[in-house]
Amino acid sequence: MRRGQTPPEIPSRRGPLSGRETEILQLLAEGKGNKEIASTLNISVRTVETHRTNIMSKLHLHSVAELVRYAMRNQITS
Repeated sequence: MRRGQTPPEIPSRRGPLSGRETEILQLLAEGKGNKEIASTLNISVRTVETHRTNIMSKLHLHSVAELVRYAMRNQITS
């Protein structure tokens, strides 16, 4: 998001995300990388990347920083 722009409308606390997407968003917000998330959840790195792409698309966000900001604002972090 660029300066001067209003943030996208924030869906409800969990929004349109699946349980797994919410779990991955939480881990991203905690600073974990794709490899670490994959290992923690016992899934492939590619699967983590696909989930991250889907999350970003659903929330209309364009960077991991925006994902982290979204997670913090919506109390998705632990």
